[in-house]
Amino acid sequence: MSATPSTAGTVRAVFLDVDGTYADYGVVPEGHVRAVRAARDAGHRVLLCTGRPVSMLPDSILAAGFDGLVASAGAYVEVAGTVLVDRRFPADLAARTVRALDVNDAVYVLEAQESLHVPPAAAGRLREILDAHFRQSPEGAVGSSAILDALRATEDRASVPFAKVSVFESPVSMEHLVREIGGEIAVVANSVAEEGRHAGELYQRGISKADGVAAVIAHLGIAREDTVAIGDGANDLDMIAFAGVGIAIEGSHPDLVAIADHLAARPRDEGLVAAFTKLGLL
Repeated sequence: MSATPSTAGTVRAVFLDVDGTYADYGVVPEGHVRAVRAARDAGHRVLLCTGRPVSMLPDSILAAGFDGLVASAGAYVEVAGTVLVDRRFPADLAARTVRALDVNDAVYVLEAQESLHVPPAAAGRLREILDAHFRQSPEGAVGSSAILDALRATEDRASVPFAKVSVFESPVSMEHLVREIGGEIAVVANSVAEEGRHAGELYQRGISKADGVAAVIAHLGIAREDTVAIGDGANDLDMIAFAGVGIAIEGSHPDLVAIADHLAARPRDEGLVAAFTKLGLL
């Protein structure tokens, strides 16, 4: 991977993870907003590349203006209003997933681009978990509204065309759930987790953020070596490895730090400002 700054006339595609990278507990620092706008004004393409579905991206996160987004950790890709990828769980896999979650009394959300779906009986517990997590933010629980406002208490969840599942609490391990559902499912840690509570994100094996990045640059005609990816989580590994320049946020998973070209400070320190400056994007 190259770690050189942009040269004059080179258009780069920059892919930003949201939670823990662009935003902190759902709150975007002003410096990050200015950096995104300045990079786009300089001619670069800046896109979000997140595990969140579209329905979990409020105006407060989108306000800087972006050239597109990779959502649901690569299952959905959109550039300038054109949908390039929209992959949902096949009906049989969806039914097996919901059945395993319900049999084990898990607290979970089915993530569709249009809305979020929760078992009616688990809605109260989910709200408690989210409020407790987002209260750790200096701004309080404001970030939880992006999830809570899109929630639907849905009885017939197996018929929902969802792209990914966030499990917030389960009496059994995530590995146990994966075994029950079958080999088409993989699991990764999520950003709303608590010590001692089984939690994670279930997704279709073989889909990653790197796939979304590849779809975007093929559509835009930008070379792989002219891509920049910035993230902090386990679902950012493939994206960081794929990009021409990979940047990990300080305190990220050690595997992510090991393959990154640079480190950037956390959102509370407006780390993207220094990162964009170092790469000549501003």
